[in-house]
Amino acid sequence: MTNRASAPATQPGVVPARGVPPARRRRRRSAGQLGQRVVLYVLALMAFVFFAGPLLWMLSSALKSQAEVLASPPTLIPETLHWSNFAEVFRQIPFGRYMVNSAFVATTVTVLSLVFHSMAAYSLARLDFPGRNVIFVSILATLMIPFTVILIPLFIVVDQLGWVDTYWALIIPMIPHAFGIFLLRQFYLGLPRELEEAAIVDGASLIRVYTRIVLPLSRPILAALGIFFFLANWNRFLWPLIVTHDRDLYVVQLGMQQFSGERGTRFELIMAASTVAILPTLILFFVLQRRLIEGIKLTGLKG
Repeated sequence: MTNRASAPATQPGVVPARGVPPARRRRRRSAGQLGQRVVLYVLALMAFVFFAGPLLWMLSSALKSQAEVLASPPTLIPETLHWSNFAEVFRQIPFGRYMVNSAFVATTVTVLSLVFHSMAAYSLARLDFPGRNVIFVSILATLMIPFTVILIPLFIVVDQLGWVDTYWALIIPMIPHAFGIFLLRQFYLGLPRELEEAAIVDGASLIRVYTRIVLPLSRPILAALGIFFFLANWNRFLWPLIVTHDRDLYVVQLGMQQFSGERGTRFELIMAASTVAILPTLILFFVLQRRLIEGIKLTGLKG
């Protein structure tokens, strides 16, 4: 009786090797990673062209002459750089005054909003008092009310207070915003209570805990929220249009609207004014972009 060569037994659940050499598997994996990287680079390039293209065109038009701006077909790179367009903008209108007004209003609103919103959010996240949840839901519900709905009642209140044509009208009504309170409350809910409890055991008051522990830990989210608030108030147009009639109080958006209405055919000057108007926001973003990313990553969504 002859013995037959028995095939090697395989354990159940074990997939036999398919005979692909390790080197080939590594090459396939590298090719797949390279393909994914190429797709990501192409998508990033498309996003750059989509978002940065209008900015580059604005800057290019700001450095052209009037004839070159209206030339057909258009050119991207100016034949001669006309830096005098920027000086002409400041010569024809008090654009510097408008920039100072916008910077003052946007900075003041941002700082006051961060102070009051952080205090309100911390009390809603940590303090236990009757009606806390009702107050938070009521604040959150205001996000569903469009600003145009409260525009007329808000103007009546400002007019009765005598704030029309003053900085008070540009600053005070713009401070409260439910989004800031909501975002900071969600962040504070994610902070470990042990840090605050240890400080209280050591004899620290609630205000000291807030100023010495909570606020330093809130720097990333406060920086991110500060960027949002500054950009929103820098670009605000409708409310300043309603409450200011004195040109000395015009913000940069009102100045741009006035300038474009008076110089409708001088597109190179309009583009130069637009370039100057967006410079502060670009500088702020590039300076605080790391804080912005950290704030977005650290923001929790705990209920």
